[in-house]
Amino acid sequence: MGTDEKRRAELAANLQQVRERIAQACDAAGRRPDSVTLTAVTKTYPASDVLLLAGLGVTDVGENRDQDASGKAAEVRAAGVRLRWHFVGQLQRNKAKSVCAYADVVESADSLRLVTALDRAALAAARDEPLEVLVQVSLDGDPARGGVIGDDLWRVSDAVASSDGLRLGGLMAVAPLGEDPGRAFARLAELAGQLVATHPGATTVSAGMSGDLEAAIRHGATHVRIGTSLLGMRNSLR
Repeated sequence: MGTDEKRRAELAANLQQVRERIAQACDAAGRRPDSVTLTAVTKTYPASDVLLLAGLGVTDVGENRDQDASGKAAEVRAAGVRLRWHFVGQLQRNKAKSVCAYADVVESADSLRLVTALDRAALAAARDEPLEVLVQVSLDGDPARGGVIGDDLWRVSDAVASSDGLRLGGLMAVAPLGEDPGRAFARLAELAGQLVATHPGATTVSAGMSGDLEAAIRHGATHVRIGTSLLGMRNSLR
């Protein structure tokens, strides 16, 4: 078995296990498995892995560094493969134009200034459809990890919703370090319910990663961002 075949077999086995976890979590929560989208977080991994995952049925991929993602997305497009690209990392305003060139979703909007930059970039790119934006919520108040705090959630959400080049998709959050993820995601679910009451189309809740996807699904996540369980341990130097 060649290197590509071995890697495909490894990814296929990991993907099956992740999908089984998602299905079991949905069953426990009384939800349909197709109510949760798997976003494969392919950061630090090559475009070849993205193409293998696409061949295995993965439709959504996530990246957190523009300098890696832009070239990778171009390589995948050049291979004739169309995926839904999510930018999931903290985003600097000066990267908005580059990200808008390939991303379908930006999951990490956490300031009015970033929303303005994304709106301008999306309009300048003359996209076929608005850029979907999720507002990242801080569940622990740690500014180093990104996310809006307090009433900024509503201000940023309203700004996205009123932008011509953007579409408010919903919320994203990362479980705080050292806290029971179930408690954190319960708070997120409450905020998501409040958001939908004001913006009925903002139904996306991106929450849960390899270690806590079950808790996220239990509390209503519509998207889970899976890296390690799918692709393996990353190079710690990156």
